[in-house]
Amino acid sequence: MNHPELDMQAVQARLAALRQELQDDSESSRESRDPVVLDQTSVGRLSRMDAMQGQAMAKAEEERRQLALKRIAAALIRIERGDYGECIGCGEWIAAKRLEWDPLVLKCIDCAQA
Repeated sequence: MNHPELDMQAVQARLAALRQELQDDSESSRESRDPVVLDQTSVGRLSRMDAMQGQAMAKAEEERRQLALKRIAAALIRIERGDYGECIGCGEWIAAKRLEWDPLVLKCIDCAQA
């Protein structure tokens, strides 16, 4: 049984919207992750270094997005299984307010602090 205090349709809709937002962000930032041109005749050394740093930051952000997409998929699977909102540490229900704040949390506040 999923969390008794939450509207699962609303949770699923929120997760779907979050997934779409992350996918859109990933698509719109695709160019910033492209390889940096190393032609010194068209781009100066400092500009190239700045571009490489920007590329590294864009790649790191994409990794975070991909991790969040995996967490969303896992949350949707938990909803299908019927154990969404159950703490993976102690098995008790995670506080509804905690799940409303972040629908991807896996542990209750006590287990998260332990």
